[in-house]
Formats: sequence, structure tokens, C-alpha cells
Amino acid sequence: MLSYNKEQFGILSLPSCLAMNDNADSSSRPAARAPLTLRMHPDDNVAIVANDGGLPAGTVLADGLVLREAVPQGHKVALRDLAEGEAVLRYRVPIGYALQPLPAGSWVNERRLRMPAARELEGLPMATVRPAPIEPLEGFTFEGYRNADGSVGTRNLLAITTTVQCVAGVVDHAARRIREELLPLYPNVDGVVALEHGYGCGVAIDAPDAIIPIRTVRNLALNPNFGGEVLVVSLGCEKLQPARLLPPGSFPIHDGRDPQSGPDTVCLQDEAHVGFMSMIDGIVERAKPHLARLNARRRETVPASALVVGVQCGGSDAFSGVTANPAVGFAADLLVRAGATVMFSENTEVRDAVDQLTARAATPEVAEAIQRELGWYDRYLDRGRVDRSANTTPGNKAGGLSNITEKAMGSIIKSGSSAISHVLSPGEKLRADQRGLVFAATPASDFICGTLQLAAGMNLHVFTTGRGTPYGLAQCPVIKVATRSDLARRWHDLMDVNAGRIADGEQTLEEAGWAMFRLMLEVASGRKTWAEHWKLHNALVLFNPAPVT
Repeated sequence: MLSYNKEQFGILSLPSCLAMNDNADSSSRPAARAPLTLRMHPDDNVAIVANDGGLPAGTVLADGLVLREAVPQGHKVALRDLAEGEAVLRYRVPIGYALQPLPAGSWVNERRLRMPAARELEGLPMATVRPAPIEPLEGFTFEGYRNADGSVGTRNLLAITTTVQCVAGVVDHAARRIREELLPLYPNVDGVVALEHGYGCGVAIDAPDAIIPIRTVRNLALNPNFGGEVLVVSLGCEKLQPARLLPPGSFPIHDGRDPQSGPDTVCLQDEAHVGFMSMIDGIVERAKPHLARLNARRRETVPASALVVGVQCGGSDAFSGVTANPAVGFAADLLVRAGATVMFSENTEVRDAVDQLTARAATPEVAEAIQRELGWYDRYLDRGRVDRSANTTPGNKAGGLSNITEKAMGSIIKSGSSAISHVLSPGEKLRADQRGLVFAATPASDFICGTLQLAAGMNLHVFTTGRGTPYGLAQCPVIKVATRSDLARRWHDLMDVNAGRIADGEQTLEEAGWAMFRLMLEVASGRKTWAEHWKLHNALVLFNPAPVT
């Protein structure tokens, strides 16, 4: 089974390191170092080049192997002669088959490989792995906002949800006024978030798959970072009426109103609104009591078990599965030991490791749920006449990943080694009794995945990147982890963590994982990430497999 244990990662021969500094800023470039390649398992017949800028043809590696051609950083070099049709092994897994003879020292890239067929979903190992009993991790806390439903927010935000895209411009204008005029009067409120989306009109709202975007929008409003305070803005004529989106009883009301009245709603087509400014004034006025209740809240000490962490990105480059994702996986195990919830996702980016997932399921029922979700997604791709080879991206390939099979091997590591306790379908929300390691089935799109993890109840987000992204969310703090030191140096004011230090030999995987765990607690307690500092907010993107009419 793929993991980050010493037997597999010890072959990297990385020395012990100094304590990790979670600030990614590192202005001094290290001196040029000797040629370095990283092999994930002794049985692998390829290794990746670790040196910044890659290595030129003629470079002599530590074992005497001579590069026959230049190999970019993160890309693979053949460690021995590979015959045409021979399996190329990384992570001790066939990531492709040589399309031509590849002599030792050759650059092994996507153009020289045939991608393996996907593993069939029949005959999988079902809940066959029994992880050793974990020792509880006690005594770790953070400062969060307790909610009436038992959840805990890491931020204290007013959410304005929408039933249709038509109202987005109006809501943006109103939110701007609320931030400028009202927020200074309510200093304990962290911000105002408009939950805008491209749904609600011109959609097949009664189609079977329409439940996915509808429950996504509904559950976004229930995110713990909103404290149960949500203002709904409707146009009035859309298909997704407020009563359909949030029917009475679906949303806990604790402000003294009749619970059967449903959430606080402003309808722009109401006759009471005469002119644009009347709409804006109506939203601003309705926001005041919500802001007052949010402002009365204070952070208090809560156990680390209140964290719901979404981990995301299969990996932008070949270093993802060497540095950032294994460190995230180590931290994920710490979170599970502390009683917290960790969600990993991205169907396509785990599809080639499905046997690892079903084997790690806590029960046969969980294994069957994994099988069901990935089977549904296979059929969804079939309907669109594409397959999993549509992932990877050009950037992934530039970073050394040949295909989705290789990407999946690096992706799965970020889930750690705990048993998978629950499975969520797209748009579903975690129940209070669903703790531990959770597979939240989502497409691999960064923005759809983040949106669905928010709907599931995530209150903290960890995003790994090897190529670089200014990704951020308005609804939840995002910790960005760089896979390579070169990226962390260049983007020193965007990356929160430099996991490249693992490959540089400056820290061990365990030290990186512990540092990341502690950083999560600090961010959950209010420490701002770089994305928050710059107010980088990516759009919410719904997954809508239903027809548009």
C-alpha cells in the first residue's frame, strides 16, 4: 500500500533538518548543489530530477549514471534500459508503458509513455486493511466561534446567499456598502460574503441530477464560518425559489423569528422596492440585525476536534507526491488522532488508486460507497465522451507529471494512512457524527472541489501547489503549501508553507507535518494566511451535471 512510511520515503536519503519555519519567505537562494534525483521505492526504474532548473545532458549522477539528454526539474530519468512496452515504475506502480526503447539516462516524459488502463471497479479489496489502533492526540485546542448547532467557525462572517445569478450585481453593490458603512460599527465581524453562483434560472430543476447543485447552494449557507446568520436575496421569478432552496425547518433559526418562516429573505421584485437604491437599502437594512448578533460573538477555546479541514490538489508537479502531499498526509493523521475531520476529494485524481481507497475503508459499506461514487463519475465522463486522460493539465506535464496515473499516486498520499470512515456525494453536508477521514467525492476542478468542500462544512482549507496559484476563498481561510523551494522563493508573499525543504534536506517529513498541524491551529484561531492578507477570493463554481434548458 502506498504510504509515506520510512520504508518508502527513506530511500530519498534526506537528512534530518532544523525546525520548520512556516513562513515561506526565503530570500536567499542556496548555493548550487550536486546532481540530485529522488526515487520513491527501491523497485522503481525511474527517478525525478530535484535540482532547480533541471540537469543538462552529460551530467553524471551519484551512482555513475550519465544523462543522455537534458532533464527538467521534476521530470523522470530512466535508471536502467527500458524496452519498448515495458512498465515504467514510480511509487512501485506502473505509471505507463514505454512507447519506444528508453536507454538508461533518457528523459522519460508523457510523449514516450502509453497510459495504463483504469482499474476495474469490480473485484476490489473491500475494507481489507486494518490500520493499527491510533493513539489519541489530546490537549490541542484553537480559538473558534461556537455555533448553536455544535459546529465551530474559524471565521465570523455574514453570508448573503442568492437564489439566481440575476441578483449577483445587486448583491455585490450591497455587500460593498455593508463593508464600507456598517462593518466599522461591528468590529468583531470578519467580513461579508456574497454566495453567488450561476444557477437558479434556465435549468432543469426537477432532473434527477439537479439535486447536486441545489443541495450545494443550500449547504453553502450552512457553513460553520457563517454562524447561522444568512441573508437570502431572491429575484422573485427564478426556478429555484427560496422555499425550494431553504424550506422551513432546513435552516436553524435562533433569532426569535418563527422557525416556520424560513430564512430572512429580500425579494427584489417585491412591489415595495421602487428603484435600484431601494433594493440596496433593503439589503443593507436587513443585514443590520444579523451583523449585531455576529458582533456579539467572541472566540473561545475549543478542542482541535472541532476542525473540519479540506485538503486539495492532487499535485501540480512531480514534487507534490514527494514533499507537500506526504506532509499534508502526516498532518491529516495528526488531525484524525485529535478527533478532527479531514476531507480529501477529486475523483479523477484518486481513480487510479481506487484499490487503495476501498482497502482502507473502515467498513465494507464505506468501501461500497467509494466504489459507487467513482462508478457514477466514470459514467458521467462517458456521457461527455471523455476519460480520465483529460486530466492532467499542461502545467502538470511541465512539472514532470506524465499522466493522471502518476498524478493519482502523488494525490492519494495527502489522505494520510487513517481508515476512511465516511463518504460524501457531491454537495452533501457532513453530519455531526461523521468524523475522521472522509472521502468527499468531487470533480478534480480546483474551484468546484473547493465549493463542494465548503458545502460539506469545511472551516479550514489546505491547498498544495507545485506550479503556483494565487487561489483563495472568501468563505474560509486557505493555507497554500508550495511543493518546491524555488516556487516558495519566487512567490514568497503567496505561499504559506514551503514543503520543498523536505527535498532540500532541510527538514524531515515528520517535522513538516507537525509544523503544518500547528499552523492549522494558529490559522483557525485567527492568524491570517497570505490569501486573506491580499483578499484573494476565487469564485464559487457549482457542479451541475443536470441539463440546462
